[in-house]
Amino acid sequence: MNRDELFTWVADLLAEMFELERASLTPASNLYADLDIDSIDAVDLAVKLKQMTGKRLQPEVFKTIRTIEDVVNALVALGESKSDQQAEAQAQAA
Repeated sequence: MNRDELFTWVADLLAEMFELERASLTPASNLYADLDIDSIDAVDLAVKLKQMTGKRLQPEVFKTIRTIEDVVNALVALGESKSDQQAEAQAQAA
C-alpha cells in the first residue's frame, strides 16, 4: 500500500471504530484534540492495527503518534522494518 491508500485505510478504520464523520478526517487531524480519542481508545486502535496488519507498533513509537498522518508514517516504518528484517534473514540464509 502507498501512503494515500494507507491514509484512506486508517481514516476508514477510525471512522468505523469511533463513529467519526469520514469526510472530516484529514492527515493533520489530531487524534486527541480533533477526534476526541482518549487513551483507552488509543489502545483499542493499537490492538486493531495489530490484528489487521499482523504487526505490533512499539510502545515508544505509539506514544509519539498524535495525528492520522503519524499513524500512517508509523505503519510505513513498520512495513519497512519488516522488509529490512526479511531481506537480512534471506541474505544470512544464502
